[in-house]
Amino acid sequence: RLPMVAWEVPANQNEWKVVAEQFEKKWNFPHCIGAIDGKHVTINKPPGTGSFYRNYKNSFSIVLMAIVNANYEFLMVDVGTNGRVSDGGVFSNTEFYRRLMNKRLHIPEPDNLTGTDITQPYVLVGDDAFPLSNNLMKPFCRKNLSREQAIFNYRLSRARRIVENAFGILASRFRILLSEINLCPEKAIEIVLTCTHLHNFLRKKKGAIYNHRGYDFEDITTGEISNADWRSDEQSQLLQLETLPGRNTPVPAKEVRLNFLRYFTSEQGAVAWQNNII
Repeated sequence: RLPMVAWEVPANQNEWKVVAEQFEKKWNFPHCIGAIDGKHVTINKPPGTGSFYRNYKNSFSIVLMAIVNANYEFLMVDVGTNGRVSDGGVFSNTEFYRRLMNKRLHIPEPDNLTGTDITQPYVLVGDDAFPLSNNLMKPFCRKNLSREQAIFNYRLSRARRIVENAFGILASRFRILLSEINLCPEKAIEIVLTCTHLHNFLRKKKGAIYNHRGYDFEDITTGEISNADWRSDEQSQLLQLETLPGRNTPVPAKEVRLNFLRYFTSEQGAVAWQNNII
């Protein structure tokens, strides 16, 4: 593994709280400090590496793992893990994860959700490929969902969709990421990191022009989602990482998720349209 990491991570608790406030204001998920996902970037097979970079689609790739804020901007990018691993496997080997576990990220201590006495940690939101933990929320299994679980999944999906759109915009604008990069892994990593830096710069400086492929748009009166343009073009989409089967989950992490569920279905935490959409 030849990882390289790019950081625009908040430096203190107040800056993290700004990230969380934006997620709550824009996407109705409190205490969210980022949406996380990973994608494969295809490379030419490096000489002498055997199946080390071979992914589940039998191509060769490096993994781009990223955490995105509420404005579609990359907070953390980790590039270079070989394509054989899953989303969760990449995350547990990132510098971000190590700092998170060692409490070196200055993330705020758990506190009460707005208008309640429910004390919750600050969390990332991810998909089924990630392990549920105290600081990473994922959906409930979609089989035989209760109404309350379906509401939780909907609310999490609204927040997690941000990272999907960030990747979609990135790939549609920097199309080298959609081709097989015929360079050594070290050079390919540098290219990917440069693209993410340019994405953040252009998002901030030339947002309306840069985002010409658009975002998903949700009509909250009907529940219908109009997909961003990039979703209709399969050639503009990076390869998803493989989803792993369910695994044992620590009881405290389940309780954190249940607390969010209780909040989202309470008078204080519900949004007016959620019952019409699930």
